[in-house]
Amino acid sequence: MGVIDLRRPSLVRRLVLLAVVWNAVVLIVAGVFLTAQFRDAAIRRFDQSLAVLTDDLYALSKVEDGLVKAPVLTDIRATRAYSGRYWTIFAKTRAGSLKVIERSRSLWDSDLMVASQQIDLLDAAPGRTLYFDMRGPQDKPLRAAAIQARLPSYPDPVVFIAAEDRSPIDADADHFGRITALALLLLGGGLILAVVVQVRVGLAPLFQLRREVASVRRGRAERLTRTYPEELEPLAVELNALLAHNQEVVERQRTHVGNLAHALKTPLSVMITEASQQPGSLAEVVSRQADVMRDQVDHHLRRARAAARSQTSGERTPVEPILDELAVTLERIFQDKSEGQGVEIDWRCPEDLCFQGEKQDLMELAGNVMENAGKWCKARIRVVAAPTSPDRWTLVVEDDGPGLPPERWVDALKRGQRMDEQTPGSGLGLSIVDELARAYGGSVTLGESSMGGLRVSLDLPRSEA
Repeated sequence: MGVIDLRRPSLVRRLVLLAVVWNAVVLIVAGVFLTAQFRDAAIRRFDQSLAVLTDDLYALSKVEDGLVKAPVLTDIRATRAYSGRYWTIFAKTRAGSLKVIERSRSLWDSDLMVASQQIDLLDAAPGRTLYFDMRGPQDKPLRAAAIQARLPSYPDPVVFIAAEDRSPIDADADHFGRITALALLLLGGGLILAVVVQVRVGLAPLFQLRREVASVRRGRAERLTRTYPEELEPLAVELNALLAHNQEVVERQRTHVGNLAHALKTPLSVMITEASQQPGSLAEVVSRQADVMRDQVDHHLRRARAAARSQTSGERTPVEPILDELAVTLERIFQDKSEGQGVEIDWRCPEDLCFQGEKQDLMELAGNVMENAGKWCKARIRVVAAPTSPDRWTLVVEDDGPGLPPERWVDALKRGQRMDEQTPGSGLGLSIVDELARAYGGSVTLGESSMGGLRVSLDLPRSEA
């Protein structure tokens, strides 16, 4: 798999991120809600226990000789110092403050401190049990239940308060919150994994369509043949129609190019023939210019045909047989070179390497470069064809000739540029290669060969075997 570019939009990433955000929001809200509900339920149970103690204090307290007497309670915790369970009976003074009448032994030398706001609430709801939080001995957090009522034969209102350390409740709620968070985290991970699988499975036909289109582009198929879901079937139909239309346009262009070539070459041939039969300076000028025109026509027609063929799909040419045929032919052509020893062409190519284009164009590309090397080499030529990526390959041709200075590499690719007037040729070889390579979306690069001569590297489109 290639490197993922996070800057590019992606349907899979968008759907997964949307699911991640939505699940995160829902699970976080659910976790907070469940923890809050657990805490509230625990506090309600806690309050019920405190309410029982408060009711017992209220119901069983008596007034003897004008004094409020607390009942004897069986709650052992209320008898141990700082046990966490406390109770106090207050008398409401005329000034509105609370005066301690009786208190549990568990308070030892401390008192329950009731805030003024809580006293106001008790005044507003006499006879009702109220619940609130407060601080107790050793600065422990307490949960308290309080009721303000009147006792027979006692002139002032009496406040009964029972309180207990709420730390165990908070610890249980925190533990429940952690367990819930872990469970929801695992659930969220499972949901995200399920979403990823669902998206991949759901978009599998789209990925399949992409692979089939790539197969058509690389020449492995001529059209889309698979059956797709009803949402993608119209797209597949339109793509097949587009492929058919492009093929029709290319064929029409090929026919037009062939007609144009015939229409131009015939008058030029007549002009050259007639000029050759009429000696003189004018005939020489006509013949020379007609040759130039014919070269120009050949060049532009070749370029047009290559451009048209490069737009087609389905063309695939094995490279190895072409290089073998060219090597044999060129060794025969240059057999008298190098003091009659001929030229040795060492070529290498994988058997499964294929050029995405027509055989004639590959013959012209490789043939021109290898022929140019044969003209300039001393005795040896090295040709290496190798894939560079799934859709590209390179053809490197080197020779042991005199080479070419770097400042002349650009000129060597221009039309009509001859590096040595003493060497036969028209100066069109490398320029034709450059034109053809660019028509196929490739390139030609010149450099210094390790053998001492020129190094020509072609980057061309690759088709799967």
